[in-house]
Amino acid sequence: MNLRPAPSHRTLALILGALAGMGPFSVDMYLPAFPALGASLNASPGAVQATLAVYFLGMAAGQVFYGPVADRFGRRGPLFVGLGVFTLASLLCALAPDIAWLTGARLVQALGGCAGMVIARAVVRDVTDERGAVRLMASLMLVMGVAPVIAPVIGGALLPAFGWRGIFVVLAIYGVAMLAMILLALPETLPPERRRRDGVFATLRLWGGLLRDARFMGFALAGGFIIGGMFAYIMGSPFVFMELHGVPPGRYGFYFGANAIGIMAVGQVVSRLAQRVEPARLLPVVLAISAASGLALLVVAGTGLFGFAGIVATLFCYVAMIGAVMPLTVALGMGPHGRMAGNASALMGTLQFGIGAAVGGVLGVLQDGTALPMAGVIAACGVAGWSARRVLVR
Repeated sequence: MNLRPAPSHRTLALILGALAGMGPFSVDMYLPAFPALGASLNASPGAVQATLAVYFLGMAAGQVFYGPVADRFGRRGPLFVGLGVFTLASLLCALAPDIAWLTGARLVQALGGCAGMVIARAVVRDVTDERGAVRLMASLMLVMGVAPVIAPVIGGALLPAFGWRGIFVVLAIYGVAMLAMILLALPETLPPERRRRDGVFATLRLWGGLLRDARFMGFALAGGFIIGGMFAYIMGSPFVFMELHGVPPGRYGFYFGANAIGIMAVGQVVSRLAQRVEPARLLPVVLAISAASGLALLVVAGTGLFGFAGIVATLFCYVAMIGAVMPLTVALGMGPHGRMAGNASALMGTLQFGIGAAVGGVLGVLQDGTALPMAGVIAACGVAGWSARRVLVR
């Protein structure tokens, strides 16, 4: 057990941001490799896209496990287990002989990698109050924002020299580096006297209580739907950008990175605003902007107004608001649940990635060779996120 004092704000933000960034890295780094991966494994575009959808499904399912375990046994032990599984599964992805193997390995990779996301949010709640949580989460968004900026660029650079398999080897190295960082720099933030001793049925009752808590669910669903729209962008943009509009794989990473820079910038703005304005007053404005951006994207995609530039601009507005939605919904939703932060974090994450998996299925069904399916799903998610807070949070 390691109960040293927590590191400084910057160090903690760096560690937790790198942990939470495992998800974006695992998703974004191999997006430029979709065409090459499909050709190498003789797989259809739909089958390749399914490797991404199943990753979201694994992220949703795995968090059900890690939340209660982290509340019972502390934060570091479950992290070591999850990172070990992630590292081994990344190597299995690199060795995949066919698309079925890769899909299964991606599921296992997600089941390990989701530990970082669950426990990062729980650690934030362990060491901060509501306003402090917004500030620390915004700092995490700054660190996490680096992942979408550089992940597609790294993937595009690795592709010519090492092929798509090299991308998964790099992810395995990332897992080893995170294991070393946790061992050396992250103390245990949940002392034994604050740990829960709940069994399976008690945990189910906790989750049932959270599901019946309209305030918690309002914030969780608001964040989940808005992030679901981002998942629609992640899954749909390779086709819309590279195949529909002819963007080269190398340049695709720069478009992707520009949106990530927007997330980082908005996160820093909301971090400062939250010190002067109540987070509960900021969130409705942020959600309204997200919904309006999604609807504007749908109009642009449906009418062809402003062409490709219109799609890029409206996507930027929608995706950038994630930098405000994430810290605000996490801080407001988890604020009253300090004694079960792991469970609350897990339920939030499960809802987010469950919506992401559903978005992947809907996109597959609606795919018609245009940008409309992606735009329509993003617009629906934006409106649903705004509505969830308005209806459930009173």
